Amino acid sequence: MKKQKEIVISGGGLAGLIAAVAFGDSGYEVLCIDPTDENKFKRVDLRTTAYLQPSQLFLQKIGVWPLVEHSSAPLKIMRIADIAGEKLTVKDFNSSDISDVPFGWNVRNLDMREGLLARIKALPNVVYETGLSTASTTSRSTMARVTLSNRRIIDCKLLIAADGRDSSIREQAGVAMKRTEFGQSALSFSVTHELPHNNISTEVHKVGGPFTLVPLPDFEGNPSSAVVWMDKTDDINNIKALPPAAFNAAITQRSGAVLGKLTAVTNCAKWPIISQLADHFFAERTAFIGETAHVVPPIGAQGLNLSIGDIETLLKLAKSSSDDIGSLTVLKKYHKIRRPIAQSRVIGVGLLNRASKAEGPIATRARALGLNAIHNIKPLRHALMQLGIGLR
Repeated sequence: MKKQKEIVISGGGLAGLIAAVAFGDSGYEVLCIDPTDENKFKRVDLRTTAYLQPSQLFLQKIGVWPLVEHSSAPLKIMRIADIAGEKLTVKDFNSSDISDVPFGWNVRNLDMREGLLARIKALPNVVYETGLSTASTTSRSTMARVTLSNRRIIDCKLLIAADGRDSSIREQAGVAMKRTEFGQSALSFSVTHELPHNNISTEVHKVGGPFTLVPLPDFEGNPSSAVVWMDKTDDINNIKALPPAAFNAAITQRSGAVLGKLTAVTNCAKWPIISQLADHFFAERTAFIGETAHVVPPIGAQGLNLSIGDIETLLKLAKSSSDDIGSLTVLKKYHKIRRPIAQSRVIGVGLLNRASKAEGPIATRARALGLNAIHNIKPLRHALMQLGIGLR
């Protein structure tokens, strides 16, 4: 049996759910399908995300932020520490230099997901279904036909592909993706620590990749932070296999003990570090958002914030267009606006990652000199801070 919707969103990760809320909040009839059941999600997603200023404003506009604000931790200072050289180098970048509000706010993915699902329940024009994926798609000039994994057929004006870095929709459309591998993996987990974080996000550099501590609300009365540790894949595998006491000792040592002794309070999530960029951000009647279009290493909170920028741009174009929302005119404009931005982030974050994992005295010295220059030259510091949070 065929049904019709204005928009079908394939993928129920955070990007897909934010898209569902955003378009639903604007009055569009939306179906969002998610192949993952909620119980599995709660077991596997232990990560957090820092929502930078533009993303927080967008989430506020679509009615999500009031549902998650209580579980967020503001990020007022970004501290970069390099412990690879003979001398410890520490530089602080304060949000008050460029704004009256924090750089961003850190939220557990589970908390954001709960807020998004609550917002979806309040939108009668949005249907969210789990345990379903897109089996195949066909398109013509006036609509896309989506066949779901349960053989249901949905016709829509616009298909939004949010099915991730290994997107089957992008593959079926024949859109190529350039992929770069760095030989690294990341561990993500939460910790408590002896010293308060004072709403400072700390990135500790040594070799292999950064070790980042991002503030969280207190956990059982103790200061808490989310950790993302990037390093060579073999080293990450060895660290992940350590028993609890040895693991806590290893993470405390790698952090330079900047917050005192660290104690892991969640299990670890692990994933490979890559970058990807699609040749096109659209196909006929189809828009690619999030990791379907671009993947960046987890440096500088660019990933999901870049995805939210995709959604905001696509929504603006759909609402302002005299054509229908899935027209070639709308999709070409979306590609023209978003791909150059994503390309600059993929290149820029890739270069930062290569610099952060470089080994040897020359690389260490160059990294310290570069950090000093960025921090001490005020116009450069301000420009890079604004660029990093998406204000430029």
